[in-house]
Formats: sequence, structure tokens, C-alpha cells
Amino acid sequence: MGPKAAVSCLRVVLVVFGLFFIFGIYAMMMWVWPEGWGWTPRQYEYEQMIMGVYATLGVFLIRAARDPLGNASLIWFTVWSSVVHGLIMLVQALVDSTERHNLLGDVPALLILAAVLGYLMQRATRSPAS
Repeated sequence: MGPKAAVSCLRVVLVVFGLFFIFGIYAMMMWVWPEGWGWTPRQYEYEQMIMGVYATLGVFLIRAARDPLGNASLIWFTVWSSVVHGLIMLVQALVDSTERHNLLGDVPALLILAAVLGYLMQRATRSPAS
């Protein structure tokens, strides 16, 4: 995949991930699969806070889709903060048996998101000669 194709894919992925951050996390935590996306016992204050942060990030990811390379720092922040968040949750889910559902829910989702965005950013910023 060349840089131009990667930027085109990145634009689509940023909108899809942005929309998921705005609407999907709430749906997953509240209705679709609360065990795999929330914490036990339910911590509504935490869930409201995390949904607010991710919905805000989603808006900015959608805005970044207009000019992904001009918003590289935001995209790289999303990549690395998702890795850190996912790894912390991975450890917590391994230590706390009540959180094991997260190993199949939001933990892999965060790590996959980071891998996809990281891959596309690397491809998008490659010079044509490399």
C-alpha cells in the first residue's frame, strides 16, 4: 500500500473509529455487552467519564480525517494512549477474575484500533522512494 492509498484508508478509518467512539462505546457499555465493555460492579461515574472522553476524541478523529497528516500528533496520541489503556486493562482483567470478559471485549478492541491506526500512519508517512 502506497502513501496515497494509506491516507485514503486512514480518512475512512478515522471516521469509522470516530463514530464508534461517539456512539459505539456507549452502546457496548450499556446495551450490547456490558460485561465485556464495562467494569464489575457497575461504576456509572467512571463509565460516564470514559464515554465523555472517548466521545470527544471521536469528534476530533472525524475532524482529523480531512487532513490526517496535518493531525498526525492527534492520531499518534490515539495510537499510544490506546496501547497504554489496553495493556493496563489487560493486566487488571488478568488480576481480577470479575473482569475477564474484558479480555474479549474492550482490551482487544483498543489494541486492534492502535494497530490499524499505527499501520496506516506508518504507510501514509512513507516517502514514495522507500
